[in-house]
Amino acid sequence: MPGPAGKGKSRRPRPRGGRAAADASSRHPLLVVISGPSGVGKDSVLARLKARGKGYHFAVTATTRFPRAGEADGRHYHFLTRQRFEEMVAAGELLENAVVYDERYGVPKAEVREALARGQDVVMRTDIQGVATIKGAVPQAVTIFLAPASVAELEERLRLRGADSEEQLRLRLATARREMDAACHFDHVVVNAEGNLEEAVAQVERIIAAEKERPERGPVHIP
Repeated sequence: MPGPAGKGKSRRPRPRGGRAAADASSRHPLLVVISGPSGVGKDSVLARLKARGKGYHFAVTATTRFPRAGEADGRHYHFLTRQRFEEMVAAGELLENAVVYDERYGVPKAEVREALARGQDVVMRTDIQGVATIKGAVPQAVTIFLAPASVAELEERLRLRGADSEEQLRLRLATARREMDAACHFDHVVVNAEGNLEEAVAQVERIIAAEKERPERGPVHIP
């Protein structure tokens, strides 16, 4: 499995007169899929990426769950009724969809297509189930697994969040342990250790930059 890209590596000099060839490798925008177990800090990483203002488009996930305190429709999620969600599934309007803790989640294709057409790299987060579906449908997607430094650290984060009952917490931890086994199927793994958020975000940016420099990188096709 490829390791995190760009760390400690210098960029090879471009040959003189070959600017067009060098630029050709970076003209295609990327679809970057970030996932990891609950509580690992996916939202924190995405928030810091947004704050850095690199011009990425952040795809908004649709869900049937109710908004939590401070969440806004269309910004944090597209909050849909179960009927509307099922209509989108039937019409093939979602890039992937899955059931997570009895709620439905999925990524609308339309905004991903529009952003790619504008030349923007698209960054999206999804659950572990969704990543396999996306990679199967869009093999050009770059997948990044966000991992905790340890399961013990992950448990502490979930407890401090205080959003779950003890039974729900046990379920999340059991699920997280299974999800950690999926890391080997991702293109890259980034450890988001407690207190090292900035390094995790910088590592994600290095991965994106390195992937754009790959000469074999072709356009992303959304089915």
